[in-house]
Amino acid sequence: MDEHIRFMTKLSNRDKILTEGLRVVHEQGFGGASVRDIVQAAGVPQGSFTNHFASKEAFGLEILDLYFSNTCDLIRQTLDNGALAPLDRMHAYIGAIKDRLSGSGMRGGCLFGNFSAETSNNSEAIRARLAELFERVQSMVAACLRDAVTAGALSAATDIDEVAGFFISSIQGAILLAKAQRSLAPVERFERLLFAQILR
Repeated sequence: MDEHIRFMTKLSNRDKILTEGLRVVHEQGFGGASVRDIVQAAGVPQGSFTNHFASKEAFGLEILDLYFSNTCDLIRQTLDNGALAPLDRMHAYIGAIKDRLSGSGMRGGCLFGNFSAETSNNSEAIRARLAELFERVQSMVAACLRDAVTAGALSAATDIDEVAGFFISSIQGAILLAKAQRSLAPVERFERLLFAQILR
């Protein structure tokens, strides 16, 4: 049996909707993915969606949390990887982002950035959750930068919070450009400038 099919048969209908819904929304956009698309991908009756989610907005909030959980797994392997020097962890994190972009043919991007562009003006609940999740990722970047200062790889005068904020806003912009241009060049440019000009 295909590994994906085996995995899906073990999930509840709610988990199937979240897992497959995240994939569908990442591919089609939140507005472009209908409830019908989501339940068809999950292989569950359409009524299952309304049984488990009060609205599409409520579903959107939950897939953001699921994506954040996946992001934390990636961060544990990169930014939090104590086997690597702190600045090498930063390279590893950006490398993992480039791998994800390449794997989707530059189409998927970051779900947080996609949602920010698509839904921030239409859902205050989603906008507020995005702001919170961006802040949490930024704090993880900042923790890695503090390790770099402790290790002597960055000056003690480095404004950690400013650099971490710059990192998040710049990588998000680079990912959006990579999607538009179907090229890794914007992310690669950001990485070059980050290490040549900011993290010296």
